[in-house]
Amino acid sequence: MSTVARLTIAQYEKMIDSGVFDQERRIELIRGELREMSPLGIPHEYSVDVLATWSHDNTPRDRVWVRIQNSIALDQIGTVPQPDIVWLALGDYSSRRPRPADVLLIIEVSDSSLAYDRDEKASLYAQAAIQDYWIVNIPDRCVEVRRRPIDTVYQNVRVYGEHESVRPLRLPELSFPVSVLFGT
Repeated sequence: MSTVARLTIAQYEKMIDSGVFDQERRIELIRGELREMSPLGIPHEYSVDVLATWSHDNTPRDRVWVRIQNSIALDQIGTVPQPDIVWLALGDYSSRRPRPADVLLIIEVSDSSLAYDRDEKASLYAQAAIQDYWIVNIPDRCVEVRRRPIDTVYQNVRVYGEHESVRPLRLPELSFPVSVLFGT
């Protein structure tokens, strides 16, 4: 596939503001390219719901803002992804998209998008110096945790199985049991 034109984030914002995009389509700006996102399946939606509930119930409201399937801006690489879950440092995001310095944790839930989330998304988040990136791997019923980004690669990758719990890097007092993600 070839790219006809690359957009800046400012151009993308103008297109959104002018109503260019169909509201029914899920689109991200990745390295200046408009990309259609995969449709959400039932296991994906369930895992996002579980993570959203757990995040809202367990993060300290005076320190963490939880976003569900909303965008962040990776200005240096012309990217506006829409991760499934983002924990942000508390702040005013009413007139700007959160930036990498605001991000405490990103979680992508992956079924059909697993290769993309492991490769391109991981590379983008590492390049933006996102310190804690989790992939909920639905096919293998585990959580892959990526940390210590250098350039475009995470140096530390650990897989947590169904009988383990994961602790967020910035809030290690919290413990998320992987088993609750996959139902019965």
